[in-house]
Amino acid sequence: MTDGGEAVTEDGEATTGNGALPQDVTGALDDGRWTGEKSVEAIVGDVLRDRNETLATAESLTGGLIGSTVTDVPGSSDYFDRGFVTYAYDAKRAELAVPREALDAHGAVSEPVAEAMARGARDRADTSWGLSATGVAGPGGGRDEKPVGLVYVGVAYAAPWGTEASFVRSRRFTFDGDRATIKRKSVESALATLAATIEEDGAETA
Repeated sequence: MTDGGEAVTEDGEATTGNGALPQDVTGALDDGRWTGEKSVEAIVGDVLRDRNETLATAESLTGGLIGSTVTDVPGSSDYFDRGFVTYAYDAKRAELAVPREALDAHGAVSEPVAEAMARGARDRADTSWGLSATGVAGPGGGRDEKPVGLVYVGVAYAAPWGTEASFVRSRRFTFDGDRATIKRKSVESALATLAATIEEDGAETA
């Protein structure tokens, strides 16, 4: 389906008009932990700088850790614009324009909300990319259908004007560990998902 001219995921299937989101995000991601020789935040920085593109983040369970990790890289001001930390429902609606209907129907930890958060960050900051994370960090708050460790990552891209190639995608993860571990895995998986999506987009548009 489409939303405002953008390709989005449908019925839990990771497919879009711009191709399928890679099922194996990257070979260097092992159960949410980055194992590559170069840090994933540095890789994200390199590809954004090479493409002259910018990033905004929207975070719930990670509480700003994605933005903090991105800015650990010297020179990240070249591509990192801002981060939104939206823990509460009202914050997601006010800061990111997440629809009330999505929150009421699916809850904050869901694919539609992750996608709306990423889109909202991108649009509010007027950046090339929006990256979001929402999930259940624990130790409490989990349910059968949404257990502790369930995380959704959203990625939104604003294509150059007139190309009609903008898209929003999301990916579901399930992690083990304590609260701090789940948050750290969420950060690394979100950045790896972004890097893989940028790489895929570049391959398709080359």
